[in-house]
Amino acid sequence: MSKKRKSPKKLIIILSLSLTAIGATVYGLADRYLIEHVEAVVAAPTVASETAAVSTADSASASAGTTAAASTGSTAGSDSGTGSASSTGSAADKASSDDWNYNSDDVDIAVKKVETGSGSDKITYYVADVQLKSAANLLTAFADNAFGRNIIENTSEIASSNNAILAINGDYYGFRNDGVVIRNGTLYRNEPAREGLALFSDGTMDSYNEEETSAEELLAEGVTNTFSFGPVLVNDGVAVTDFENVSIDTNFGNRSIDSANPRTGIGIISPNHYVFVVVDGRQEGYSRGMTLNEFAQLFKDLGATEAYNLDGGGSSTMYFNGKVVNSPGSKGQERGVSDIIFIAE
Repeated sequence: MSKKRKSPKKLIIILSLSLTAIGATVYGLADRYLIEHVEAVVAAPTVASETAAVSTADSASASAGTTAAASTGSTAGSDSGTGSASSTGSAADKASSDDWNYNSDDVDIAVKKVETGSGSDKITYYVADVQLKSAANLLTAFADNAFGRNIIENTSEIASSNNAILAINGDYYGFRNDGVVIRNGTLYRNEPAREGLALFSDGTMDSYNEEETSAEELLAEGVTNTFSFGPVLVNDGVAVTDFENVSIDTNFGNRSIDSANPRTGIGIISPNHYVFVVVDGRQEGYSRGMTLNEFAQLFKDLGATEAYNLDGGGSSTMYFNGKVVNSPGSKGQERGVSDIIFIAE
């Protein structure tokens, strides 16, 4: 006896429900990872604004529930460059610069390309030694001058639009919806989740547990910027070594990040003396990338007393004097990010 066939009407209903479910899933993924959600339009940061007594978020930020707040080792194979010197504009009339150096009364930057190993074990990375008269010259910026999810621009685009001398990609805060996000003295997100990094108005930096220190406490202590990525690489002068089970978040595609990869990190040697490092990777014969243990040891060797890992992989980018100096991604092409750390005058 033959089985009873489903009626065309039932088949249409089943098909319609299936398509609806698939459509809802696709839209949900697009909404989470692709569609821009602007929560606040942000004024372009300036050195002057960093020293202002009061910082306020605009009405768009307030409606989204954000909070306004007051705030005030080199190795063999290195290349320091010898490009022709030039003078900058009115913001730093006495500044001089070339392809690898920038010097003024307030800012001193020396960028170095370092190559170690050979063949499949070759590593290429870039170190920017940054000395400032004031932490006011260290700023952060959002893509498109907007805070929210899935808002991205290339590091070089954000840097150029903010007149950055030096810039590196930040923590890609827009890929997640948790963490504590304070930028240029304003609190934009307060969802404690992990070990974060805090930069202070006195030119120091330190790691902290987001779930143990409130955003209000951070602001009261003079924190100007926080980053929520990690892990911590150097703490109290000691390189961290236990990275076997490190993961950053629970977003789609999350996995352990301990293997050799492109890296971006920031460290501090002494107040207002920072070191920015970008490691290229996933490019055979040019650079395999670094493990977290290697990255932490590098910062220790550079003299960092504190260091923190930022977003890496295809995001890892260093911009200096109007151009990208490293080879981002696996093909030397930038990937859009949500934020940068930069030096300006």
